[in-house]
Amino acid sequence: MAKTRLSLKSRCWLSLRSTFPQPDCMLARLARQRISRPLNSSVPCPRRWASDKAPPPQLRSSFDSAPRVRAKPAASDSMKYDTAAFDPPAWFAYSPWSSQFVGGMQGRVMIQSLLYALLIVAATNYIDSELFPSIQSDVAKYASPHELKLAIISLQQAFPEEGRVDTNPEVLKSAGSSDNSYHPAAPHSVLVRPQSTEDVVKVVKIARKFKVPIIPSSGATSLEGHFSGHPSGSICLDMSGMDQILQINVDDSDLICQAGARWEDINQTLKEKGIPLFFPVRSFVWSIGWSNNTWKLDPGPGATIGGMVGTGCSGTNAVRYGTAKAEWFLNLTVVIPNGEVIKTRRRSRKSSAGWDTTKLFIGAEGTLGIVTEATLRLAPALPTKVAMAQFPDVGKAVNAVQEILNSAYGSHVQCVELLDNHMMDAINKGGLVDKPYPVTDTLFLKLQGDDAAIKLTSKTIQAIVKKHGSSKFEFAATDAEADSLWQNRKYALMSTLAAYPGSKCWTTDVCVPVSNLPRLVLESKRDLANAGLRSTIVGHVGDGNFHALILFEDDKELEKVGDAVHRLVHLALDLDGTCTGEHGVGVGKKEYLTEELGEGTVALMRKVKKAIDPDDIMNPGKLLPDEKRA
Repeated sequence: MAKTRLSLKSRCWLSLRSTFPQPDCMLARLARQRISRPLNSSVPCPRRWASDKAPPPQLRSSFDSAPRVRAKPAASDSMKYDTAAFDPPAWFAYSPWSSQFVGGMQGRVMIQSLLYALLIVAATNYIDSELFPSIQSDVAKYASPHELKLAIISLQQAFPEEGRVDTNPEVLKSAGSSDNSYHPAAPHSVLVRPQSTEDVVKVVKIARKFKVPIIPSSGATSLEGHFSGHPSGSICLDMSGMDQILQINVDDSDLICQAGARWEDINQTLKEKGIPLFFPVRSFVWSIGWSNNTWKLDPGPGATIGGMVGTGCSGTNAVRYGTAKAEWFLNLTVVIPNGEVIKTRRRSRKSSAGWDTTKLFIGAEGTLGIVTEATLRLAPALPTKVAMAQFPDVGKAVNAVQEILNSAYGSHVQCVELLDNHMMDAINKGGLVDKPYPVTDTLFLKLQGDDAAIKLTSKTIQAIVKKHGSSKFEFAATDAEADSLWQNRKYALMSTLAAYPGSKCWTTDVCVPVSNLPRLVLESKRDLANAGLRSTIVGHVGDGNFHALILFEDDKELEKVGDAVHRLVHLALDLDGTCTGEHGVGVGKKEYLTEELGEGTVALMRKVKKAIDPDDIMNPGKLLPDEKRA
């Protein structure tokens, strides 16, 4: 029996067919001319010229006028025939791969068309690899459309109760995007609402089985695209229903709660129960809306514990109590990518046993596992007093803050916020305050401690701010006035939008050593003004962190805003700072991570990610920069 094999021409044809699978392309139309023939390539095809005749004159090259003669093979019963699918079409006889190729117009047109097609394929591959490297690689490693459907069916079977699994397109689109973020976003494929750690385990195991990315979300207050959907399809794990306080340990000053609990609700519960403790790590996030020609403030939903862990966030209290990366999270319960549940450590205040795995997940943005519970350390709730001071410029205000914090009474400063002159102007124009303020750079301070400590601290602060050129300094006389004064600080975003109707706002943050903050603020304001952009600035000046609220009205201005943010981040890095003080990296700032941390540190992070999540299903495409393919 003759050995079955594919001829070189047949293999070339298969390669071409795999490159051009479209049924309506020129190559496929020509392919319809193919016929079955023996594997022995000497058997002629009817559409070729006869073996004893010359090729048609129009296909004969000018340098070859002699006919090409082919001998007919002897018939053999042992000769094996391949299928039509493996046979080259008739035009293949005139191709460069054929021994009968003689050139001519038809041959040249065919070669030209083929070269154009190959050029298009090469250009497409280059664009994919250079502009969309993560998406290109995701096509192969994540679930196919069929597998994604099977994953959704499995989730529906695991959670048959109404409302637990949601495939409503509007819900999925909303869950994958945010009105507060202008980074590229994609809708999720399915949304699941777990109620316990066991529920999360079920979801993670299904996601791992079908290789579907899983993306946690709860308060949805992120600004850097942390909870946006994945292009290949994704499961949104809505943790907002896991919002219970499980245990309060008053004697130990700690409590255990689920990841969906909001820090405002935790502190309100402690207050209602008469427990003189509070959770000091906070993040001021407010939902806003326009009604009856006025801006309405909605203090919820705010940041949740899971999101605060994920971003390693902080807020106005950071100057005294630090950030989420301090010792305020005693331990975490985490579902890791293989479906196993771990607890990072015990409930004791300190431990020197092994790695601090709690910190491994703080700031990981859901890329290493799903946090389901946390043990929070609490602090004493002490009396407070609010003050305000105006300065002629940012430099003098920052210098005053540095001296205050380095004084003997600096530990009694709970918050110190800087609002620039543009922000104060917006607050006046926004119509949300009961009286106008001087349009100048202003400090808002909150002191904490007993009456004696606050009294001594107040005198010290008054002397320091006067020394640094403060034009006005005042304390709130009553609790109501203090609440009103501090509330005006919270109105920063709403006032900015209300002062410029029809505008949208891109909010970004950076952080530098406090001594470099004046230069950062002044150069950033100058750059934004030169770009023709309106902006306001509010900062946690006590730790060198500030937020720029940049306004825009159309896509052209939005592009300018993106460029301005890029320059702002690089300026912060040049000043030995960070691309984000508390918002996190997400998709918005991952391109700066290598520049900030160095290639070695980012490579180490990739190795940790690969070891814990080898299938890369935990919030892929976030935090770590896209890998460039060779």
